[in-house]
Amino acid sequence: MGCGPAASPQPTRAPMAQKWFDRAQASYRAVDIEDAQDAINEALRVAPDDPELRLLAANLALARLDFGEAKRLTEGLQQPQALAVRGRALWYAGDVKDAGLVLEALLRDPEVHDPWAKAVSKLANQGAGRTPYRAEGNIVAAVEMPHVRGAALIVPVEVDGDQGLAMVATGTAEVVLDSAQRKEPSWVSVTIGGAVEYQDVPAVTQDLSGLSRQLGAPIKALLGVNFLRHSNPTFDFEAHQFVVRRFAPPRPPAATNVPLFYIRGGAMIMRSAFKSGSDAPPVSLMIDSSMLLPLTLDEEGWSKAGVALSSLTPVPEEPSLKQGIVPLVRIGQFDLAQVAGVLGKDIPNLETSLGLDIDGVVGAGLLAGFRVTLGEGGRVLWAEEDVVPEEAPSAPSGGDTTPEGAAPAGPTAPLGSALPPIAPPVAPPAVPPPPPTK
Repeated sequence: MGCGPAASPQPTRAPMAQKWFDRAQASYRAVDIEDAQDAINEALRVAPDDPELRLLAANLALARLDFGEAKRLTEGLQQPQALAVRGRALWYAGDVKDAGLVLEALLRDPEVHDPWAKAVSKLANQGAGRTPYRAEGNIVAAVEMPHVRGAALIVPVEVDGDQGLAMVATGTAEVVLDSAQRKEPSWVSVTIGGAVEYQDVPAVTQDLSGLSRQLGAPIKALLGVNFLRHSNPTFDFEAHQFVVRRFAPPRPPAATNVPLFYIRGGAMIMRSAFKSGSDAPPVSLMIDSSMLLPLTLDEEGWSKAGVALSSLTPVPEEPSLKQGIVPLVRIGQFDLAQVAGVLGKDIPNLETSLGLDIDGVVGAGLLAGFRVTLGEGGRVLWAEEDVVPEEAPSAPSGGDTTPEGAAPAGPTAPLGSALPPIAPPVAPPAVPPPPPTK
C-alpha cells in the first residue's frame, strides 16, 4: 500500500472465472446462497486453485453447515480470513483440538481482532478429550416457558446443577453465561427439565444484568444457535412449551419450511418477501429471538415493503425510533398481514459486521405466533400456525408497551393491527464477530 499506484498487481484471473466470481459475491451478499453456490462452482471449474474463489466457496459451505467442505476448501490456505473460516468449521464440527490449533495460529497475527476466536481458543485449550454437546438422560424433555415480558422466549434450565432462567437467543452463536457468575469461558453442563443433560457445553461470558433489568427477570444464560442446533428444539410461546430431543425430529405435517443459513456458522439468516406471488423481490432477514419486536427494517427494507419513510411515526417511549406497519411478510408459505415494525438505525452496522446486504431483523414478537421446530441439524425452521381460542383478541390492547401476542394466530391473521406503543428491542442483535481485519 505504501508503494503507490505503480505497485498495483495486474489481474491474473481468467475473465470467465472473474465473471462467475463477481456473480457469486453479489449473490452471497444478498444471501442468495443457492445462486452463489452455482456461480462459485462454475468459477472453480475454471480456476480450481484460486485462493480467493476457494475462500468464498468455504464461506458458502459454512453458511450451509457443510463443515467438511469448508475444511477441504481452506486446506493449505494461510491468510487470516481462511484461518478464521477453517477454525469455525473445525469448532462447529466438534474437532476441539484442531480448532484450537488453527485459532491460535490466527490470533498470532498482531493485526487480527477476533473476540470469538479468542474466547473459543481458551475453551479449546481446556477441551482435551471432550465431546461437545454429549447428551444423556431421556430422549426428550419438555419444560414450561414462563412469560416474563412481551414475547421474550424464556426457558428454565440448570447450568452445572444451578437452576435459573435462560433466553433463546438465535442471534448469538454460543451459549452465553452471565459474567457475574462466570468470569472466563468454560465448559458446563446444561440440563433441561431435569430429564436431558447436555455435557461438555462450551460457554462464553457476558454481562447480562442489563437484559435482566429490562425483562424484570434474572437471566443467567443465552442459548445460542450452536446449542439449539444440537438440541433439536421446539418452542411454542402461546403454549408455554419448550422441547428438546436427542434425535432429529420429523417434519410436522402442517408446517411450512423456512430454509436457514448461518453466516460464519453463527448468524441465522432467512429469505423472505414482502409481497405475494412468485415475482415478489426477495428480502433477506436475520432472525434474532433476543429482540422482542416482530420486525426491524432498514430504509431499503421499508421501501421493499412499499411503505414510505414519511408515513412512519415516532415511538412514544423512544422518539428517536420510528414505527409502522408492513402490509405483508412471507414466512415460508405463510403470508402474514399487517406486521408491526420499526426503522432500525443500527442495521447498517450489522450489515458491515456480517458482510451482507440484509433488509432487517425478525424478532421474538413474530416468532411467538408460531410453533417453531429446528430440523435437519438447524438447516430448516418448521413453522406451524398456533391455534388461538376464538375469544382471544387477534392483537393486544392497552397495558404492556411490548406487542405481546401480536404475532399471527394463522397465516393471514393481523400482526399488530391494533398495536399499542412499541417498546425498543430488549438488546441489540448479538452477531458473530466481524472477520479478521488486516
